[in-house]
Amino acid sequence: MTASAAAQPTLHHVQCLDPRGLHRMAYWQWGDPANPRVLVCVHGLSRQGRDFDTLARDLGTEYRVVCPDVVGRGRSDRLADPMGYSIPTYVADMVTLVARLGVDQLDWVGTSMGGLIGLGLASLPNSPVRKLVLNDVGPTIEPVAIERIKTYLGVPATWKTEDEAAAALWSVSQGFGPHTPEQWLALTRPQLVPAPGGGLMSHYDPAIAAPVRAMTPEMVKGAEALTWQAYDRIRCPTLLLRGQDSDLLTPATAQAMATRGPKAALVEFAGVGHAPTLVAPDQRAAVRRFLLGP
Repeated sequence: MTASAAAQPTLHHVQCLDPRGLHRMAYWQWGDPANPRVLVCVHGLSRQGRDFDTLARDLGTEYRVVCPDVVGRGRSDRLADPMGYSIPTYVADMVTLVARLGVDQLDWVGTSMGGLIGLGLASLPNSPVRKLVLNDVGPTIEPVAIERIKTYLGVPATWKTEDEAAAALWSVSQGFGPHTPEQWLALTRPQLVPAPGGGLMSHYDPAIAAPVRAMTPEMVKGAEALTWQAYDRIRCPTLLLRGQDSDLLTPATAQAMATRGPKAALVEFAGVGHAPTLVAPDQRAAVRRFLLGP
């Protein structure tokens, strides 16, 4: 594979099952497609697989890097039933993806929602996950973060230009930490799609907000208890990344994750909230050390 070919991913799709029928999940693939060493990188709630372009280029010589667009986002289909946008659905889709990839083992990097999907997959008996990176997420999700997300998730918005869209998306993404204008535009472009009436809009189904808005405190507590149980079942080496200013993953939750279950190694990044984008060199270096180390 030439260097120029390796610099861009190829787009693929896999057919997945849901209660209303079938849907296609898109995934971006970097590196040698014959490489048996696979890294799956899964994005946050309203994002898409191209968020990992920088990390994938970094690791594309060691791994076949696979970055799915979780259903309802990016190039993937949208679900007929919005309440199907849930972690069990996403985990089932990833099981189908793993079968398509044809490997017995893989490593996983998951940001926020992508981390919860990885946690769910890694907790299953005979899980294929060899090493797990949880990026600024744990079993306990702080209510203040849920309320913050509700203020923008699924809210209709269109923008005239990429620059206008980038500025608007940055206004709700301050937790990502410092980025150059070029870095932020690179993260923004794959996030945009032409709007029906002209201009640009975010490349996800607004209905992904429905399950989030339906959450009650009781539902959140019940999900938290089940997620801690799943976390305690994980046996693979685990790295927990945390933005020091995160409003979603508290220091107390991070410390608990370091002392129970897989006893995650904890790395924190100053000047970052929820969630590190894994674009900054120190963030990529932390992931690289963990994945390629003994």
